[in-house]
Amino acid sequence: MKVLVTVKEVAEPDDEFAIEGTDIAASDLEYDLNEWDDYAVEAAVQLAEAGIADEVVAVTIGPERAEETIRMALAKGADRAVRVWDDAFEAGFSDVAAKVTTFEAVVEAEAPDLVLGGVQAADTGFGATGVALAERIGFEHAAVVNDLEVDADAGVAHVHRELEGGVEELTDVDLPAVLTVQTGLNEPRYASLRGIRQAQRKEIDATDLADLGLSAEDVESALAITSMYEPESESDAEIIEGDAGEAAGRLTEILREKGVGA
Repeated sequence: MKVLVTVKEVAEPDDEFAIEGTDIAASDLEYDLNEWDDYAVEAAVQLAEAGIADEVVAVTIGPERAEETIRMALAKGADRAVRVWDDAFEAGFSDVAAKVTTFEAVVEAEAPDLVLGGVQAADTGFGATGVALAERIGFEHAAVVNDLEVDADAGVAHVHRELEGGVEELTDVDLPAVLTVQTGLNEPRYASLRGIRQAQRKEIDATDLADLGLSAEDVESALAITSMYEPESESDAEIIEGDAGEAAGRLTEILREKGVGA
């Protein structure tokens, strides 16, 4: 049984950052593995450790810089990785459809029995890539999975799903399937020093669109970022200092100034 895990490198800005054109200055960004995808990697590795999965393959769409991120998945137990990048992705913002087209080609090449990914990415928060991929490739799917058991012999995944209003659903999903997992599904491990050293020797297949039988037109985004700016604050917060009496007195003054009476 082969498990394919989709992972994403996400950028987190510093507390103070500059905007350059339609993006945050690269010098003000820190890059890391998407939090939700970390849980998906852990789920896949646990399946391998239990003897259910024969191979775990991590796949990401990202420039050479993203190899550091995908090596974290390798250090945590993934067997190998695929990194897809092309000049076409440099042209602008990659929407869900562009990513799904790319992952669809990777799925066709890898032929996995199970695709795991995070519910959403910390940067865009769309939460659509996994379910859109399942629709495109014709796999069964379940989203917001917070508990998972896989019966490879029966070809089924037993999943708990977190629904609105605190309701949980227990359902069976036939394999092959795409599952997007929620934080809390497990406890992602830290990459050990041994795992980090081993990750340096594991394969990362650097792939472009042509290798996947795709063209730039296939991943042309329907969305474009037209501007980026920091929203202006309508008012500044005031930190009330002093002891309880002084703080209460200042709070009373503020409420009076705002027209709030007893």
